[in-house]
Amino acid sequence: MSIDTLASWHDLVATRNTRGIAPLLSQDVVFHSPVVHTPQLGRAVTTQYLSAAFHVFFNESFRYVREVSGPHDAMLEFEVTIDGIVVNGVDMIRWDDEGRIVEFKVMLRPLKAIQLIHAKMAAMLQAQSPTP
Repeated sequence: MSIDTLASWHDLVATRNTRGIAPLLSQDVVFHSPVVHTPQLGRAVTTQYLSAAFHVFFNESFRYVREVSGPHDAMLEFEVTIDGIVVNGVDMIRWDDEGRIVEFKVMLRPLKAIQLIHAKMAAMLQAQSPTP
């Protein structure tokens, strides 16, 4: 039985359920950040990035404004206002036959939004990192 990936993703977003992220991801998922040059590999690091993004992006103004989907992929355009800056972006999601996400890519605009998100995500990821 395969996962209904898009319905599951939309449910996670609507409920802000970060615990549901990891089970939706393939073990070998690749995450492409809008501010990190190299792809991030694996379920653990992708879960960390997406969990941080839930806290940074998902306020009361977040909404998906367009969805384009196929049998194994989707592009979800979103808008959100953070600290008075309107952020426009796209989540590009690709999944396997079981419905597990194998690639997640985020693109953002405008430049001031990218700079804002870079600072907020860095702070959130730093706060999530275990101290030695």
